[in-house]
This record gives sequence, structure tokens and C-alpha cells, in this order.
Amino acid sequence: MTSNPVVDINVEALNAKYEKLSVYKRVEELYKDFNQEEIMLTSSFAATSAFLLKVFSDINKEQVIYFIDTGYHFKETLIYKEYLTQLYELNVVSIKAEDVKHKLTLSKKMWEVNPNRCCNINKVEPLDFMKKEYKIWVSGLMQWQSDFRNSLNIFENREEITKFYPLLDIGFIERDAFIRDHHLPFHPLKSKGYNSIGCSHCTVPGDGRDGRWNNSPKTECGLHL
Repeated sequence: MTSNPVVDINVEALNAKYEKLSVYKRVEELYKDFNQEEIMLTSSFAATSAFLLKVFSDINKEQVIYFIDTGYHFKETLIYKEYLTQLYELNVVSIKAEDVKHKLTLSKKMWEVNPNRCCNINKVEPLDFMKKEYKIWVSGLMQWQSDFRNSLNIFENREEITKFYPLLDIGFIERDAFIRDHHLPFHPLKSKGYNSIGCSHCTVPGDGRDGRWNNSPKTECGLHL
């Protein structure tokens, strides 16, 4: 696969078309409008990632799913990742920061002194060099999760790539109902009050994303800004 130039995708037309569709129809339509090789799908295998992963598994098991291994995940997250990979026969590829940079964040406990830099090294940079290879980046963001996410549209142009959020308008109750109705497994930490799950040293129990970064004003790692 070769690098794609910046492509001017008409997100207004796509939003008008996709907002009328169900989640399954949105993903099915995605493969009509774009080739699989143009699509980058990421998952954090967090609180309720099974929703989006189940949809893609049902529609296209060949789709590569990128998991950013920050080196600081809860052991429960890694177990959950392996379980969902086996359960849905997912095509998961793990990516991570350069070893020397990751070790720097560890030695300096950067998550305490400069959490934005820590997130940038361990989450943002590993994906940055890949974005130019794709036209569409699929993510499971939902509007109710934060004020920032509430401002998004199903398709968003973000510099060199277009973001696609097929679950964006799915509400909290609708999400959990889908998971229960389809017997999807929740992340094991959800039952302990973790409703949004990131790195182990930056996540505590809390409603929504309140427990992220230990209840600090920071609410986003920077991947989706």
C-alpha cells in the first residue's frame, strides 16, 4: 500500500447519507464508498469496545484492527483484547511507541509530570506515520461521552484523514442494551465502576469519562482532537 495524498472528501454529503442509517448499514455502506485498503480501524478494547468490534466482525472479518499498546494497560484490558480477538475472529495488529521513547516516559513517570506528552508519545505518535496510508479512520466515539465528542459529526475531516464514527449518535442506554441483547462481553473492569478505561496509572472508577486522568480536567488523550 502506498501513501495517499490528502483527499478532499465531501463530508457534508456523507453525513447527510449516513445519519439516516443504522450502525450496521453505515458500516456496510462504508465498504461500498471506500475500499478496505483505504480504511483504518482502531480500538482501545476498553469499557464496551465489543459493540463496534462485533459489527465489523459480522460484516468484514478481514478488516485490520489496530490496537495501540501503550505499555501501561490494565492486565484486564489485555485479557479482554485477547478474548474478543478469539471470540470474533478479529484481525488485530498491535502497534506501540519507539522503545527508547516509551522508556523515557517510564523513567520520568511522565504520566504524572506531563500527561499530555506521555499520551502523545505512547498513543498519538504510533498512529501518526500511518494516517497518510489511509483515507478513512474508523473509531467508536459516542457523543454522550464528552462535550468535545458531542460536537462531532459522523464524518469529520481531520487534516490528512477523514474520521468516521459509526456509533456517534448511539446513546448510553442504547449502547448497553445492544451489548446485553447480543450477549456481548463487557470489559471486566466495568463491573467495578470503570466506565471509561485507559492506562492503569491514569484511570480510576467514575461515570462517563470522569475517571480518566484521575479526575483531572484532561478528558482526551489527543488521538481524536
